[in-house]
Formats: sequence, C-alpha cells, structure tokens
Amino acid sequence: MVREFPPPPRAEQFSQLIKRRLEEVRAAGGTRETVTVDWNGQQIHVDVIDLPLSDLYLNPGTHRIRAQRTHKPDQDRNLDEDPFGEAGQDYLRSLLQAKPSDPELRDPDFDKLKEDLDKFGQNDPGLVTHHGVLVNGNTRAVALRELGRQSMRVGVLPSSFTQADIDAVELALQLRQDQRRDYSYINRLIAMKEQAALGRTPEQIAKEFRIRTSTYHQERWILSTIEELNVRSASGGGVALRLVDWEGAQERLKELQRLYMKLEGLDRDQAEIVKERRLAAILLNFSKTDVRHIDEDFLTEGYLEKELPPELADSATAAQPESVSIPGLGLEVPAASSAVSAARALNDRILRAAATVRSTAEGVPDSERASAQALLDQAREAFDRAIESSGRDRRLRKRKQLAPARLADACVNIDQCVIELVQARTSNSLDEEAFDEAVLKLRGSLLKLAQQAGRGIPNPGDGVSWLLAAATAEGTR
Repeated sequence: MVREFPPPPRAEQFSQLIKRRLEEVRAAGGTRETVTVDWNGQQIHVDVIDLPLSDLYLNPGTHRIRAQRTHKPDQDRNLDEDPFGEAGQDYLRSLLQAKPSDPELRDPDFDKLKEDLDKFGQNDPGLVTHHGVLVNGNTRAVALRELGRQSMRVGVLPSSFTQADIDAVELALQLRQDQRRDYSYINRLIAMKEQAALGRTPEQIAKEFRIRTSTYHQERWILSTIEELNVRSASGGGVALRLVDWEGAQERLKELQRLYMKLEGLDRDQAEIVKERRLAAILLNFSKTDVRHIDEDFLTEGYLEKELPPELADSATAAQPESVSIPGLGLEVPAASSAVSAARALNDRILRAAATVRSTAEGVPDSERASAQALLDQAREAFDRAIESSGRDRRLRKRKQLAPARLADACVNIDQCVIELVQARTSNSLDEEAFDEAVLKLRGSLLKLAQQAGRGIPNPGDGVSWLLAAATAEGTR
C-alpha cells in the first residue's frame, strides 16, 4: 500500500511562497524554464522556480534509500513517526550520502556528484510538491547543502497530485537511463512490489523497468525469499536481518533462482535444500564462484555434512512431524522431509547469528554478539572446507573426463567425414591425395594413443584392447 505522509511543518506558508513565485515566473513573459514529467502514460510540463534549500524537505518516501532505511531500526521507526522532524531528516541525509551496500560508509558516487555540482552547477532541475517535499533531486539537495548553496531550481508538481502520483513520477524519473545514480538492487525490487500493489500487471511493470516479464517474476521471487528469511532471522523475538543486508548479492540470488526453478520440477526437496545451502553461503559472504559449487552433486556427495562440527550438525535432531495442520481450515498437509527440515534448521541458526552480528540496534549484549560471531565463524569454516572438497573433486572429475571427451569429439568428426566422403565420391570431387595424407595423420595419432593407453591402463577393456591389438598388428607390418 502507498503511504500518505502528513503535510510538513509550515506547509501552507511554503505553498503560498511557491504560488507567488510561480505567478512571478508566468507574469515575467518570455521563455519559461519547464521540466517534463511522465505521468500515467502522458507527459506534462511543469514550471521551474528557485526555492530556498533550507526550506525544502527530503522525501521520506523516496525509493532511493527504501532498503537502507532499515539499517538502523530505531531511527527508521522515528522517521515513520515524524518524517519531517529534524532527527528524521538527518537520518535521510545520512542515508542519501551513504554507500547503498554499507550505510556506515560514505558513497564515492555521492562525492563525484558533489564535485560535479561544485564545478558545473545544477544542470537539471529537481522536482518538488506544492508543500516543498522533494520528489526528485534529494541527493542533489544534500550535496548542494554541503557546498553551502542557498537555493535550488525545482519543477513544481500540481497541487492535485496524490502520494501515488508522486511515487509514479519519481519512479519514471529514476528509471530513465540518463540518471547519475541508479536505484540500488533491493530498492528496485521494493519499487516493483509497490507497483504490483497498485494493481499494475507484470507486463506493465516489466515495460516500465525495461526488463522482460520473466525477469520481473524472478525479481519478485527474490524479494519474497529475502522477506521470508528476514522474518525467520527474528524467530525467538530477537533482532532481525534488514533488507539492506542483501545489497550486493544480486547475481548470486539470480543464479540461485534459476537453479531452484530447474530443480523444483525434478525434485522439490532437493531444490529446497540447495536453496537453503546457497542462501547460507551468501549470508556467509562466499563469492559467486564458490556458491556455484553448491548444487545437486554437492548434496549427493554430502560434502557439508562431512565438515559440520557436532554443535551445528545437531541443529535438526528433533523429530519432525509427519504432517502439519493448517489453522482455521482443519486440514493437514505433509510436513517437509527431515533433510529439508535439517537444512532449514541450520540456516535458521545462521540467519539469527547474522542478524545479531549485523544489528545496529542498541541493547544487544556483547556476549551475545560474540557467541553469534563464533557460530558464523564455525559455519564459514565448515562451508569453506566443503566447497574446497567439492571444487577439488570437480576438477579431478573434469581431468578424468577430458581424454574420453576428446575422443568422443573425434568420433563425431570421423562420422561427419564419412558422410562428406560419400558426397565427394558421388560428385567426383574428392581430393584423393589430401585425403590420403589426412589418413596417414590419423594413423600416426592412433599409434600414439595406443602407446599411451598401453602404459596407463593396467586392465584394458574391450575398446582399449582393440586399439592395442590394432597397433600391434600395424607394428608387425
């Protein structure tokens, strides 16, 4: 649902200031500066005026830092309660200049924007409501304030615009390809979800975000998974993971979704276990290439189970019920298999530990953080050893299969050669001399192959025995 924010302080006075300046601009005659706004499939042109920066409010509903707001839950709640108060506006300012993946750090892109504004000035106007709340240009406003500027050029939206209209305009502006700072990944996912809540179809949303419809469904699956994990991380009443904790995991989450969809149609339990294992590895900050080792073979060989310490391996020793009742319906459905339950139980412990370690909320005891960090360290070491073992075995299997694969490719080429030989003889176009030379090269290659096969295979099968016999017969000629 779209949240309607209350008018900011001095809203009526500021609205009157905006009205007077708009009248002055229109009465001045000549060419007026306007900014084009996409709204409900049409373009409208709004007048641009200068407004004092000190009186403009940062937009508490901006999609640019929607996920980052969860970085500090206490300040996020305060922002909800008093979106235009000094504390809330200071929190927005800090997030707008922070790195999306780690709001504790200042974003180098913000400093580049600030440098550009200092050198070239404000090239493009921002956008503001008739009450003085910035719709577009929030980050620029923060940068201009740091530079000591006193005013900002902004286009003024019609006073009839609702919060839904404002959100739609902001989204359309930020999705243009010429913007300096794109939405972070999680903020894009949130924006898609909000558009769906407004009743827009997947096809419409995909078109707006310039993606395929299949990609839209992938993104919704990812956000749903993240939201579920954040809820699971708070089980027991403790602190929870935040949306911002998943920034930077875009490619790993997309690869997980593709693998999950492929496995789900074959074996739902296997798909669920792979999902839990990969999500745990993502939380433990393993790279994309490491996470790829967690697949069907990883489960079949039991690499992780061999490496888990007893205190983690016993996460799901409790007996699992055979069925689960659905409250209010009086129905029972089969419970998850013990293997799936065990994978979820281990992941729940990792989720809760990660939430504790990453939490910025006050009141979490140091002893609790230390215990959670110790659990994460244990889990990471076990995953690291398991992934290393899987990678080593995978490389070994690849080396074992290289020679047979090469020979299989050669057989395909020889079969194709037979077809082309027949065609050349039919058309009387065969270069017999070149063909004879190629056969001699084949003979030499087969003799070298037989020589190495005779040395490296102590108990040859039918194929190698034939090759060795052929080479021996060739040598007696």
